Amino acid sequence: MKRLAFKMKLKSGCRDEYIRRHNAIWPDLKALLSASGVRDYSIYLDEATNTLLAVQSQEGEQTSQDLGSNPIVQRWWKYMSDIMETNPDNSPISVSLEEVFHMD
Repeated sequence: MKRLAFKMKLKSGCRDEYIRRHNAIWPDLKALLSASGVRDYSIYLDEATNTLLAVQSQEGEQTSQDLGSNPIVQRWWKYMSDIMETNPDNSPISVSLEEVFHMD
């Protein structure tokens, strides 16, 4: 199983709404992520910079970052686009991070 990490940006003042929306994550989105092999998925917030750090374990070759053509993911992106920095297609602007250390 591989681990992936990436960062995104939350718009200022949107912390509570971001948390509220993720606490009520759509069941069909959660099922899609699970079916795609996403495991142990966490998102952390650096409130000083509004940077979101996402970390997930992944079974198989496909990652959550490869699901952009799925209609469920596209709806989620649109739903979240008012509180996150996004690309023109509403996908979150995300930057992959290189793992430089891991300890079990």
